[in-house]
Amino acid sequence: MNLHEYQAKELFSRYGISVPHGKLAYTPDEAVSAMEQLQAETGTNWVVVKAQVHAGGRGKGGGVKLAKNTTEVREKAGAILGMHLITPQTSAEGKLVRKVLIAEDMYVPGPSEPKEYYLSILTDRAKGCNVIIYSTEGGMDIEHVAEVTPHLVHKEWIDPTVGLQAFQARRIATNLGLSGEVYKNMLPFIAQVYQAFVGEDASLIEINPVLKTSDNRIVAVDGKMTIDNSALYRHKEVATWRDFDEEDPTEVEAGNFNLNYVNLDGNVGCMVNGAGLAMATMDIIKLAGGSPANFLDVGGKASAETVEAAFRIILKDPSVKAILINIFGGIVRCDRIANGVVEAYKKLGNINVPIIVRLQGTNAELAKQIIDESGLQVHSAILLKEAAEKVAQVLAQ
Repeated sequence: MNLHEYQAKELFSRYGISVPHGKLAYTPDEAVSAMEQLQAETGTNWVVVKAQVHAGGRGKGGGVKLAKNTTEVREKAGAILGMHLITPQTSAEGKLVRKVLIAEDMYVPGPSEPKEYYLSILTDRAKGCNVIIYSTEGGMDIEHVAEVTPHLVHKEWIDPTVGLQAFQARRIATNLGLSGEVYKNMLPFIAQVYQAFVGEDASLIEINPVLKTSDNRIVAVDGKMTIDNSALYRHKEVATWRDFDEEDPTEVEAGNFNLNYVNLDGNVGCMVNGAGLAMATMDIIKLAGGSPANFLDVGGKASAETVEAAFRIILKDPSVKAILINIFGGIVRCDRIANGVVEAYKKLGNINVPIIVRLQGTNAELAKQIIDESGLQVHSAILLKEAAEKVAQVLAQ
């Protein structure tokens, strides 16, 4: 589950990570009020207006603006709220901005120049451990830095059984070129970010930039955080923070039926039970000359209602030219799925795309008989190769 910046910073602060003071606003008037409150609480003269959407690169897309007074904060919040923010991480339509974070400006004059760094933590599944990725070149162009000057991007792998060790935090601070007071301040910052990663069951934390302020404090100016969905039962408060407006509506609907669904850009809808079989089905569709329109795992307890819901979701995609149902009847009986297909077909009506059904396992023969005798325009198959061939045939028509 992705968190907004203001939500990530709320969690950061609980682990002692320094973040700029900020307040959420849904209207220009609320933005003005937020600035006035920040001025009273912190004495800040300038604030940053930041679009709150689940996408990186907001600054490049015009979603981050500096405001020097209440007139500017009203104007810039008004320009950002309601815009469709387009960044390298959004679709061509962009993301609708419904709220903004009004945050105190941390780039204030002082004894030394502010300096930006990059730091993120994620799981390296190949190595079976967590990895801290960091660089001296923080800011909006970190992707360019990684591509053009990869030697400026460092990695520190953390054994999850022992956690982050003090010598590793020191090595990170050293590689960042820090010394003196800044070096000392960076060590607890790194440790606290790692504690937040583990403590909140995160699969990603990204802070870009990590700012060394002019008075040598270390602050998480920005924050991106993703929580492992499988661990949300341990974080009931955080689970309530889910922003459905930021998610694909079809995927949200699928979740309501306990369907594992991911929308793709192909032309063949897939309905499968089991993630491994789903991946194999997507491969066979590609080999047949098609392209998967979705990943959809109905799970091991599929019912007629589940199948009907899956049909409805797949058929919402206008690019779907055929549907391949590939079920292995281990936990679930094939005849139950076959009856579900027939019932859903009759109930939905006006299904104008060909459907290929391949059922193997418990009661597979009975399932094929149910499909063949239904009188519906549903093609049954036994072998996966046969199903692939029928997909190719219907796409060629």
